[in-house]
Amino acid sequence: MQISRKHVVAYIGLGSNLGDRAQYLASAVDRMDKADGISVLQVSEPVETEPLGAAEQPRYLNAVAEIRTRLQPDQLLWVLHSIEHSLGRVRTEPWQPRTMDLDVLLYGDQVIHEESLIVPHPQMHLRSFVLRGLCQLNAQFLHPNLGETMSTLADRLGGGDYFIDPDRPQLISVAGLIGAGKTTLARLLSDRFGCEMIAEAYDTNPYLPKVCAGHKELALDSQLYFLHSRKEQLIHDRLKSGAIALSDYVFEKDRIFALRTLDEAQYQAYKQQAAAVRPQVAPPVLVLYLQASPEQCLERIHCRNRPYEQGMSLHSLEILNQDYETLFTDWRQCPVIRLDTRRFNCFDTLQLDWLIRQIWAYIYCPDNEE
Repeated sequence: MQISRKHVVAYIGLGSNLGDRAQYLASAVDRMDKADGISVLQVSEPVETEPLGAAEQPRYLNAVAEIRTRLQPDQLLWVLHSIEHSLGRVRTEPWQPRTMDLDVLLYGDQVIHEESLIVPHPQMHLRSFVLRGLCQLNAQFLHPNLGETMSTLADRLGGGDYFIDPDRPQLISVAGLIGAGKTTLARLLSDRFGCEMIAEAYDTNPYLPKVCAGHKELALDSQLYFLHSRKEQLIHDRLKSGAIALSDYVFEKDRIFALRTLDEAQYQAYKQQAAAVRPQVAPPVLVLYLQASPEQCLERIHCRNRPYEQGMSLHSLEILNQDYETLFTDWRQCPVIRLDTRRFNCFDTLQLDWLIRQIWAYIYCPDNEE
């Protein structure tokens, strides 16, 4: 094996869900450190995770190793496969249990796209168990493709672990306060992706103007109109498998507004219908959360002068803003990219291009999972 004289720092993902998992991880680290051209610098704390892609198999024990190597990427991959084989790994179909899985996550700042190896690992930014380990070792390391730190990428996942399923609708939902610019961003992105843009049915709700005018007895009718119109827009059967779609809302906002606008009796009636509707709705694969100040949103509301919005107060927007923050603090459906509107301008071509690059990473994956 011809070994380069130049050292590169690389990061290796380790995983085991068969036999003595901890011992397999320890043995893999030891064998990497003893291999020609590799020195193990440090290893993250192991974490236990649920398997991805296949439900009926044992839980994994995962860790990340930081190594210094003089091996070329293909040589490193060959050594890692040899270690897997020596530890009893049998390669069959993807997503199957294994005694040891060794993945090249990062190889310096290089971008590699070959049939046998793609680096950075094409789904590492979707795995909290990977990013957690990387953050322990080097939280400020920049992802070579996305240009974001490991810490930022980890924050987007909220502790969840995800994988790209090309057979489900690739629904991207834009969320945020009234007046944050959700519809504008969704339209710009749908134009760039050449896909459907799904807008909330505000203008067709016959009850909304009356509720805003003070007819609280119609609040339930208005909320149920929104509930069922959102269901019809986002129902599984309507969205095409594998196709990208943009919505200017997340379905979960329905419950936020129901809690804030309905009295107790109305809310109980709403809950019954919402419970029947929710399973029919396709969840997003990615949320873009526009974070705008209530003051900024109130100014925009007054400028666009929609009659049914003019009763909004700063206090009500502050409450809704806190509701959104709580929603996305606890969010575990999919990754969330937070966009601070004080710094992000969707009309800036460079910033929109940056966002589109980020989005592609969460909806498309080259096929080298194994």
